[in-house]
Amino acid sequence: MILPLLAEIGGSIHIGLAALGAAIGVGLIGMGASAAVGRNPGAATPILVQAILAIAFAEAIVFYALYLAPH
Repeated sequence: MILPLLAEIGGSIHIGLAALGAAIGVGLIGMGASAAVGRNPGAATPILVQAILAIAFAEAIVFYALYLAPH
């Protein structure tokens, strides 16, 4: 009775881990971007573009995990 429940939890834990990793990645990207703009305010636009691209790539990991989720 407990075995199917454990199999379902084990099969879907990669989604939670991917979301956790993406959240940590987005936080680190934001921290780095704000520190970089603080050091050089004149370069805010290129830093913002790079940060948005990096955040999009970090969030894509969650979408891959959701796509690979067992049905």
